[in-house]
Amino acid sequence: MNKDQVKGRVEQTKGKAKEVAGKMIDDEEMEIKGKVQKNVGKGQAGYGDVKEDVKDTIKKGH
Repeated sequence: MNKDQVKGRVEQTKGKAKEVAGKMIDDEEMEIKGKVQKNVGKGQAGYGDVKEDVKDTIKKGH
């Protein structure tokens, strides 16, 4: 697991928590910020997944 995967998943989790908290306290701004943070984390984790796949493919090729 690389740093992008780890950081991305951490951000996804923090964003989801913020989104849920926003819903619970009826704070639409917090909920939206949580959704954005969650999706940014998802993108970063996906980028890390691709990097890891490329690295694994290169290792298998040699």
